[in-house]
Amino acid sequence: MADDEQKVLDALKDANKPMRPGEIAEVTGLESKEVSKILKTLKSTDAVCTPKRCFYAHADYEKSE
Repeated sequence: MADDEQKVLDALKDANKPMRPGEIAEVTGLESKEVSKILKTLKSTDAVCTPKRCFYAHADYEKSE
């Protein structure tokens, strides 16, 4: 896993709530476009989920709901 992917996962896990890509970008210091690409990749591997439209959460979040 790439460092930036790990940053996004860590930000989602630390937040323990669904976040928008823009919020993730602010927390990680990455560009929004890059965060969107990373989220797409992570979603395809089931590392993140989308509990509601335009919001992303760590896969563990779904299990804790």
